[in-house]
Amino acid sequence: MSTASITLADSAIMLRRNVKHTLRNPVTVFNAVLFPIVLMLMFVKVLGGGFSVGVPYIDYVTPGLLVMAISYGLGATATEVNSDMTKGVINRLKVMDVSRGAMLSGHVIMTTLRAVVACAAIIGVAFLMGFDPGASAVQWLGVLGMVVLLGFAASWLTVAMGLAAKTVESAGMATVPLIMLPFLSSAFVPADTMGAGVKQFVEYQPFTPIIETLRGLLAGNPQTGDTVAAVAWCLGIALLGYVWAVATFKKRA
Repeated sequence: MSTASITLADSAIMLRRNVKHTLRNPVTVFNAVLFPIVLMLMFVKVLGGGFSVGVPYIDYVTPGLLVMAISYGLGATATEVNSDMTKGVINRLKVMDVSRGAMLSGHVIMTTLRAVVACAAIIGVAFLMGFDPGASAVQWLGVLGMVVLLGFAASWLTVAMGLAAKTVESAGMATVPLIMLPFLSSAFVPADTMGAGVKQFVEYQPFTPIIETLRGLLAGNPQTGDTVAAVAWCLGIALLGYVWAVATFKKRA
């Protein structure tokens, strides 16, 4: 059996383990899937009438909520990775000769899948609330690709944070900036409506071009500049997370 085959087989085992952990933990499911839906109901039904964005608010806010759904699922990954590290699970797996790459990739794949499921739930609820996208089939594939790419990139960064943290509690706290960044983006109102300083931060932080890319794809008119910036940010975050995670894993495991 080749090394690649062994790694894939071990990754499948680790993924199955992480799926079971997610399904047995209602808090993880709530944070990853249900809480973004609660936010959607609150922003659209309670606050949405106060925003003037030029289009129906459900059409404007849905792309931002997709990114929020991805970021809200990251805390569970960081704590699970740190728990595996600090409670000796990884050391036991090393004795069992499980591929080291599979230990990390299992968490990354699980987090990415959870992000896709959460985004599917958001879109489903959005349709029930009157969401009316103009995307073609190809543009819907672009939305899926953007969600998977962001989920993959954020997963590697979160795994690195979980490995680097000293305790489970600090691992969960480390992901707070990633959870808060969508609030400081164009997710809920256009950047042009914000005050000086905040507007510049919103325009140049990574989640804004990602949200604008999703918004353009769903509206049927994606902008090349936003798409290039979004892909570049995702690739940069993925590379940073991967290098950090592997270096920390080699040092601590």
